[in-house]
Amino acid sequence: MKSVHYLILILSANFLIACQSDNTPPQSQSKPSPTAKIKTENAIKTESNVKPLVTFVELGSVNCIPCKQMQPIMKAIEEKYPEKIKVIFYDVWKPAGQPYARQYKIRVIPTQVFLDENGKEFFRHVG
Repeated sequence: MKSVHYLILILSANFLIACQSDNTPPQSQSKPSPTAKIKTENAIKTESNVKPLVTFVELGSVNCIPCKQMQPIMKAIEEKYPEKIKVIFYDVWKPAGQPYARQYKIRVIPTQVFLDENGKEFFRHVG
């Protein structure tokens, strides 16, 4: 249980650091016009090009108890900060997830890897 609290603390600290580099002004609270709901093709392309500030790669298994305990936490973080954090889970005990275990050179599950907006690893938590 201590490791879960430790991970939450680490996530919070990393998120705060990442947010400090975000200098966008706050959006106004006015209601959008009815035509604002219609997305143009250009708007859709722009949204898909937006990179999250942090990508959280969870390497584990659906059969691993600590990995299962992390899933609701990671889902809550991704839902709370959808533009800033992207969460990816790979089940490394299944054939589809094994290449990611080799790519990230994991030895223990769960392993959490934090990537910046350029895909470069800046933090790793093992166990």
